[in-house]
Amino acid sequence: MADVSFRDPRAPSFGMQTMRLKQLYRRTPADASSWRYRVPVHVIALVTTGRARFTVDFETYPCRPGGLLWVRPGQYVGFPPPGVDATLVLFETDFPHDAAVHRAGTAGTYWQPAGEDEEAVVDAVSQLEIDFTRIAHGDDIPVDVLRHHLSALLLRVARLEPEGGPGLAAADSEVLARFRAEIDRRYAHTRQVDDYARALGCSVRTLTRASLAATGRTAKQLVDERVALEAKRLLAESDLTVAQVGVRLGFSEPTNFGRFFSRIAGASPGQFRVESHRAAAAAAAARADTPPAQILAAALAKAGASRG
Repeated sequence: MADVSFRDPRAPSFGMQTMRLKQLYRRTPADASSWRYRVPVHVIALVTTGRARFTVDFETYPCRPGGLLWVRPGQYVGFPPPGVDATLVLFETDFPHDAAVHRAGTAGTYWQPAGEDEEAVVDAVSQLEIDFTRIAHGDDIPVDVLRHHLSALLLRVARLEPEGGPGLAAADSEVLARFRAEIDRRYAHTRQVDDYARALGCSVRTLTRASLAATGRTAKQLVDERVALEAKRLLAESDLTVAQVGVRLGFSEPTNFGRFFSRIAGASPGQFRVESHRAAAAAAAARADTPPAQILAAALAKAGASRG
């Protein structure tokens, strides 16, 4: 993973900031072999220039100007090569109002709003950028103004239909949302659905029914997929051996981990690591082959955003 900071040391620190993707590129070492980063905070990216593919946890999203991408803490994001630009809104989980994050937190990863929805999203992101820049320059603007704008943006995003099919925005029931949160906390310690059911005070049948209704997959599959996702992250981006990855994820024997990963991912851990490194090298090589810029100027100009 490239050594890059998502924190601008010159910016005020209060749990949220904005920056342009091109600023992030400037912080990346010129000889970086990967454009993938594990983000420590929420990152919302509004694509403003160019067409390219972003990846989030190994899923690809073909973004174009006006597209909105949301990367959650702990996820890996693969940014396209320079020539594409986006306004990034970075924030810690507890910065906006809790209700806003809860309602929009599992609603999707990529949206391509149109019409009035697109204008409203662009205006909201641009206003956040303007106000953050003013605060950074010493203007007397309450931080609560940013918190308000961000909460409004998240609530608006919660109403949008994510790319990926009808109903995805409302897919997670309250039970399933709690189940997913519990998996995130305990996936390295247990893969037994019974343990999650006890922790949540419900039955295995309830978890399975909620999982099948929202995702078409069983509760056990959701747990296993989360473990496999973390394994992919570690295999692709860390120097841990395959055996060490297995131990970190709760497998006492490397052979058990290898069988588990192959069943879920369709490749052995070693094969996945090799292919992942090849893909990262190909992405880095593509840096010199960037399509012409396409600028989302009209909507940004309406909001008064700077072109800096």
